[in-house]
Amino acid sequence: MSFEFEMTNLGLMSYYLGLEVKQIEEGIFLSQTGYAKEILKKFNMIDCNPVNTPMKTGLKLSKFGDEEKENPTLFKNLMGSLRNLTCTRPDILYAVVVVSHFMETPSSTHMKVAKRILCYLKGTLDFGLFYTSSDDFTLKGFYGSDFVGDIDDRKNTSSFVFFMGDCAIS
Repeated sequence: MSFEFEMTNLGLMSYYLGLEVKQIEEGIFLSQTGYAKEILKKFNMIDCNPVNTPMKTGLKLSKFGDEEKENPTLFKNLMGSLRNLTCTRPDILYAVVVVSHFMETPSSTHMKVAKRILCYLKGTLDFGLFYTSSDDFTLKGFYGSDFVGDIDDRKNTSSFVFFMGDCAIS
């Protein structure tokens, strides 16, 4: 291609469409640390106290209640930012999906749960995905569901992950 087109070698990729790429001999590490910090600053959570989990265990949220309503535009902005982060942070995916169900009429409880995800991010800024080279081409899949966990309309919330060897691919 270099005979046909003018090209420049910029070296190893380190940043691509918001993804931070660290290429080392053992493999490739993908993260969005800078973007996570921007989200924390944007929603005034940069000085929050970190928590160990993105969502409390067994938490059931509802569309109906007497709680104070939150600004839907702000809530949608927050949830959109968190959704963009899930491509390298599957650890927050379940919590983000659950809270995203309430974007039309968010309450103060929904906002607290969303802010807890931000507190979790504060303590896990360096998390990401690590891909190594391997000769193991075994495809493994895992599926989880809470079976009628939505207390409003009795729908399931489910998720899955597929691995090729030791690396998550979907």
